[in-house]
Amino acid sequence: MNGTILIVDDDDDTAILLRDSLKKRGFDVECVNSAQQCLDRLRTEAVDVVVTDVQMTGMSGIELCVELRQRYPDLLPIVLTGQGGLETAIAAIRAGAYDFITKPVKVDALAIAVGRALEHLSLKREVKRLRTAADRDLPIDGIAGSSPAIRETIEMVRRVSDSDATVLITGESGTGKELVAKALHNLSPRRDHPFVAVNCAAMPAPLLESELFGHVRGAFTDAKRSRAGLFVQAGAGTIFLDEIGEMPIEMQVKLLRVLQERRVRPVGGDEEVPFEARVVTATNRDLETEVEEKRFREDLFYRINVVAIPVPPLRSRAGDILLLAQFFLKRIATRTAKPVQGISGPAARLLMDYDWPGNVRELENCMERAVALCRLDEITVDDLPAKVQEHQSSKIVITTESPGELITLDEMERRYVRQVLGAVGGNKTHAARILGIDRRSLYRRLEEPRHDAKPSTPPPTEGHHPRSPTSPPISASSPISPISNGHSNNGLGSPSASHPGEIEPG
Repeated sequence: MNGTILIVDDDDDTAILLRDSLKKRGFDVECVNSAQQCLDRLRTEAVDVVVTDVQMTGMSGIELCVELRQRYPDLLPIVLTGQGGLETAIAAIRAGAYDFITKPVKVDALAIAVGRALEHLSLKREVKRLRTAADRDLPIDGIAGSSPAIRETIEMVRRVSDSDATVLITGESGTGKELVAKALHNLSPRRDHPFVAVNCAAMPAPLLESELFGHVRGAFTDAKRSRAGLFVQAGAGTIFLDEIGEMPIEMQVKLLRVLQERRVRPVGGDEEVPFEARVVTATNRDLETEVEEKRFREDLFYRINVVAIPVPPLRSRAGDILLLAQFFLKRIATRTAKPVQGISGPAARLLMDYDWPGNVRELENCMERAVALCRLDEITVDDLPAKVQEHQSSKIVITTESPGELITLDEMERRYVRQVLGAVGGNKTHAARILGIDRRSLYRRLEEPRHDAKPSTPPPTEGHHPRSPTSPPISASSPISPISNGHSNNGLGSPSASHPGEIEPG
């Protein structure tokens, strides 16, 4: 029978007798002579059931049960009590014992009690496993979706939420990096403490230093009283440094020391103050490139990049686009009291074809505009922004022999670069490595061609301008996306127009 049993009795003969008898019945059994030896053994070896005598030299069996309940809550103790020791048995159960056997011990009765304890323990572990598996499949508050790209992000958030490691969240603007940071905080043991967010790009270095580290009275003109910085105000919670790639270089040096020492020095102060908060950072920049070009300190990069969580761009989670669009539509229509129920087929196809450079934030704004303009009970092509209507997919598909629908080599190269970039979740470093070029060359290939002004001449009849209103319609097979099931019932969205780009269950 599976399970490990430890006999605890200061009578060697009794301990050996019980050990050998249980071994004959198929149990894996060892024995020790005191409660302290039991606790020492448990530090290095896993045990499922402890069978302990009550009356022992030193720590008693009741006291051992109390220690086991505090240190090893999943372990099940069984207590051996003297004849008629009902009060002792009750005390043992209150102390955390699973069962008790009266002396003289009948081995068959003990074997039955041990078997029940192991069965109970096995069932308890299975329930815990199923609960964990079920929780893993549930959407995190603020983050949801079934496309492979967003599921990887969700899994990473779950794995590191209990850790105190510094996290760097990367992703394009509008993907919902702050909501990922909030999810990390809400799933962590720090959830009951403050979540403090600060945009490092929103203030100059002197003001940012005072905001983060605090200041003492008289440190500068308007410092009429001392003020604790956000690192200290966050307490035992989380401080989120958004857009850390925009932080001035002189502040990067000071932040590095703060992260290394876990102490801050207020502006104008002489003494350093310790802080407890977990540090989470985010950026929409490629910090590796920033380091190479000396705009971001390498030592700070490695300090904040202990765990990296990439947030995928919307174009990499095509299976979630329409679900998000429908979610935004329903919420906006309810708020504005408009009877818009859905999205027409042609409009849905255009939403799927578009690359969404502004990601979830742009999709939400698009749907708000569409609901505002809609005159029917569903969104049509005419309700969508012009750039969505006129967009050309980056997927390279040549299914025509008409010269007017063919594209230049430059345009084909640009579309292929976008296709590779989308396949790797927007990671420009990875995309450049796949293409065999450096990042500067990648940026050049992504630039749209400039059309110099020329004398007005009639356009050739067989020509085709990529943004022309007379462009051929985009086919249903044109979008590029990673494999997804297309049947998700959740998405990554924004809960309000005032906080675009946020993540929310669809």
